[in-house]
Amino acid sequence: MKAMVVTRWCEISDMEYAEVPDRPPAPGEVSIDTRAIGCNFPDILMVQGKYQVRPPLPFSPGHEVSGVVRDVGAGVTRVKPGQRVLAMLGWGGYAERVTVAAERVFVLPEAMSFQDAAAFYFVYQTAYCALVQRAALQPGEWLLVHGAAGGVGLAAVQIGKVLGARVIATAGSEAKLEIARQSGADVLINYRADDWVERVNAATQGEGASVIYDPVGGDVLDASTRCIAFEGRLLVIGFAGGGIPSIPVDRILSKNIALVGVHWGLYQRRDSRLIEEWMAALFGLYESHRLRPVVSRTYALRDAAQALGAIVNRETHGKVLLLP
Repeated sequence: MKAMVVTRWCEISDMEYAEVPDRPPAPGEVSIDTRAIGCNFPDILMVQGKYQVRPPLPFSPGHEVSGVVRDVGAGVTRVKPGQRVLAMLGWGGYAERVTVAAERVFVLPEAMSFQDAAAFYFVYQTAYCALVQRAALQPGEWLLVHGAAGGVGLAAVQIGKVLGARVIATAGSEAKLEIARQSGADVLINYRADDWVERVNAATQGEGASVIYDPVGGDVLDASTRCIAFEGRLLVIGFAGGGIPSIPVDRILSKNIALVGVHWGLYQRRDSRLIEEWMAALFGLYESHRLRPVVSRTYALRDAAQALGAIVNRETHGKVLLLP
């Protein structure tokens, strides 16, 4: 089978499209013929050797896939051959076929396409974990979403609206803000053209946002402490902006704010039953048409470097997919 292969820590342009051996499922595993593959910012970091997890070389990047079950290992009763599924992997998703632990495989709702499925697992689980589990977002609260036109950002906008929040979206262009508006954002702020801290404070009548969802990091997280509400929750999702900030502790004390980490992958690594609960809730919201994955671009598997490059260069919104 074909796969994108990393033989050394490198730039995404150095990945190789190569023939690799197929691995049948061991006991407790599922083999899936992939139909669509989600591209995520952590894939880039993993290729470069900068991610929290460094797979043994050689490896294929890629965390999430959708496809059809080809075979199952001994003891697997969760799924059966022929079923349409999505799955989350530690790595290895950029391939025509993957093998994954059965507990990380979910049967698709009948109405969910392969492309929607490949755009679903990582971003909606992350946003649901952040807003429900970590922030306990309440109806009527102001939610500020940074990077609101990206995959995890749009998922947060949509889930925030489902939870009854008033959503403020920031993005770097009017076109991207329009995408956030279509996903339910109430207030749109172009951070390149406006003083977004001032705009957030004005929109909230000086109170600030109760919950701030930040996948960007750097100066954005630092400035967010100037427009957060009393007892606000500042969610640290990631550092897509490239910088890992430091915040003076006195700012945390001044408004009784909480700086909250959101490392969703730890729940999966710890085999938390919450993953099952969250997925059931998210599938239900999808089936009731309250969540709508947004896919802006698709690429052939062999063009994975081009797909990831588009993410790096901020040329995309929503999700980017590979189609084997």
